[in-house]
Amino acid sequence: MTKLEQDLLAMLSPSVEMLGFELHGLEFVQAGRHSTLRVYIDHEAGISVDNCADASRQISAILDVEDPITNEYDLEVSSPGVDRLLFKQDHYEKAQGEEVRVRTKLPQDGRRNFKGDLVSVSSDMITLSSDGTEHFIMLSNIERANIIAKF
Repeated sequence: MTKLEQDLLAMLSPSVEMLGFELHGLEFVQAGRHSTLRVYIDHEAGISVDNCADASRQISAILDVEDPITNEYDLEVSSPGVDRLLFKQDHYEKAQGEEVRVRTKLPQDGRRNFKGDLVSVSSDMITLSSDGTEHFIMLSNIERANIIAKF
């Protein structure tokens, strides 16, 4: 997570929580002049379009006042969905036993992309089982991870 994303998370979490939601995570994707700030909110009863609209208004007001992003960007607020991204250690803990996709920052075992069952989580590492092989991946080396939805 970048410094900007950490700052945004700290800035927006209290307001999202006051609305009764969890700020599941966020991503700031830079794409030239038009970047995107994606904010994922969650609730045990699920998230509706109206929930996203309420959170979007609140988040927009904070971003307008604080102005932490200097270039143009679009704000997207949504639920994490069934293929939810994993941002925090407790997200990994809740996903134990699920099939996940992981992309590492630095190559490990000669590759950066992994897909397999999330076997265990410790304070600084996950264990991923793929084709009979266990991969031990440091949380600090994970660039992106998500659950693979099964229907």
